[in-house]
Order: sequence, then structure tokens, then C-alpha cells
Amino acid sequence: MEKTNKVRLADIASRLGVSTVTVSKALSNKEGVGDELREQIKQIAAEMGYHQKSSKNHLGLSKGTGNIGIVIPSRFFESNTSFYWNMYNALSKELISKGFYAILEQLDEKDEFDLSLPHIVQDKKVDGIIMLGQISNDYAHFFSQNYSDFIFLDFYISDEETDSITTDNFYSEYLMTNYLISQGHRNIRYVGNFGATTSISDRFMGFMKAMLENGLHVSFDEIINDRDKKGLLKTPQLPDKMPTAFVCNCDDTAVALIKQLNEKGYRVPEDVSVVGFDDYVAKGASKPALTTVAVDAQTTARAAVDLILKKVSGLPYNSGHSVIAGKLIKRDSVKFIKEQR
Repeated sequence: MEKTNKVRLADIASRLGVSTVTVSKALSNKEGVGDELREQIKQIAAEMGYHQKSSKNHLGLSKGTGNIGIVIPSRFFESNTSFYWNMYNALSKELISKGFYAILEQLDEKDEFDLSLPHIVQDKKVDGIIMLGQISNDYAHFFSQNYSDFIFLDFYISDEETDSITTDNFYSEYLMTNYLISQGHRNIRYVGNFGATTSISDRFMGFMKAMLENGLHVSFDEIINDRDKKGLLKTPQLPDKMPTAFVCNCDDTAVALIKQLNEKGYRVPEDVSVVGFDDYVAKGASKPALTTVAVDAQTTARAAVDLILKKVSGLPYNSGHSVIAGKLIKRDSVKFIKEQR
């Protein structure tokens, strides 16, 4: 059997007296190599019989850099980071399984205010962007007008041509509130700044729908805030007249609220019930175990990666806004009470 000598990058580099990095950049059409040298390297590579690897991954999706950027507003790393780290890890693993790599960049407040594109976009380090977490409407519209290969994840804007994926926040909170009502609760308060994120607003609207359908009192004026002007979490203030249950917009807020209730002498769920949303609180971090809505990070990541890779590769996909179902997780922080008249 005839033996075939495979030409390596190092062989080409030795022939020309340059580094293998220079050869790799030239053959991949990356920056950092002069035009004349690039053409010389390509010519010698062809003469030596070098066969360049396909620029597609194992699924047949075209790759440029082979990287997908995940941009997260920096404020989400200053407080409730667990949810976004969890989602980033799920996205990174899913991208690797498809032959791509994730590059994380924090979008700081100055760049967001100044309407500056992420540095990984400016430096052409990625093939596309997953924008994870709420950004301002001004920045969202600026970004969508100046960059096309992206999706929004965990929020959306009122633009039918913009691609986005979120949990089904409205219906999930609707189910959660109906569950509390089925357990005899009628005096229920919502905790979370309406308008702080699209997720919180949608969750409150699901809460409101369930309350109104059951003939119960609900008002925007009675929302209990849990964030400051920058959107960072703060300890919610307990109302003068206690309800029988609190619906919190996220698990972090629910855990903080339970702690404050305990400090004030209230027992959960014996005196008051508390529920959260997201299901990412570590086991044992909440006592009692928190009733919540589970956000399926793996399913969400799979949908987001499938969408961005099809988009950057020019393959057909369903555009617009998509929702991923949440799942009600019943634990120990809700007590059944006699129906109040």
C-alpha cells in the first residue's frame, strides 16, 4: 500500500521561513498577514498539496471565526448572577456540542449609555451574538439597526422582525397564582418592579390575569418593589397589612423576603406563603424549600443555539419571538389554608 505524506502547516512554514501561526492566519484569511505574503503562502501550500480542513462543523453549518458571542449587561453580575451564569454555562456547552465556542463579554453601563457595539463585534471576533438579559430599549434598537446576526435571550422588544427567546413568563406565573388560589389564598401580593424587565412585566400580567379571573383584588399601586433605579436587587419592604401569600418575580427575591419575614417573626409557610420563579436556588439555600417555576436552561440553550447558528449560516428558521414552557415546582413554602370569605 502506497504511503501518503500529509502536508502540515509546519512544513509550509519551514519552506517559507515563517511561523505556523502566520501560515494558519493566511490560509484562513484572518488579519495580521500582508496581502503579498498571504498570496505567497497560499501558492506554496497549493504546490505542496496541502488540503485545508473544511470551514464547516460536523452539522454542515458554515463557520467564520467559529465563535458565538454571549453579551450580558454587567449589572447582572453585581447581584443576582446565578441565573445568568447557569444560562451561560448551558449555552457554552450547547455551542461546543455544535462545534462552536462561546466568548463572554459584559456590556458595561457606559457602552450601553453611549450606544457602543460590543468589543467582540467591533473586533470581528464572533460570527454572531446572543444578547442575554435585559438591556435598555434605546440600546436594543441601536444594536438591531447596526448588527444583524444576533438574537435576544430572556427579553424582547416590540419589533416583529427581531428574533428573541424567553420563558413563557405570562402563562407560568398565571399557573403559579392559580395554584396559590387553589390552596385557599385570596389576599396575595406581587413582589417585583413592573417595567424593570420584560420578564417581570409579563409575570405580573400573568399574576393579574389569574387574580381577575377569580374575582380577586389586584392593583399596580400595590406592587412591592424589589429593585433600585439601576435594576439591582434590594430587600423588599414588608407591607403594613400582611397578605397570606407573596408571589415573587424571581428566586433571589423570594429568598430575601423569607429571610426578612423570619427576622420580623413570621414563619413560612405557617404564617405566610412565598413562591419564586426560575428554580436555580441551590439546594438548602432556602428554608423551607421554595415553590417556584423551573426555567429549563438546557432546552432554552438548545433553542437559542439552534436559532443563532441557523441565522449566521443562512439556513431557514422561524423568525420572531419564541417562548419556552416553564414548569411549576411545588415544594414546602406554600400552605393550604381554609378559603377566606
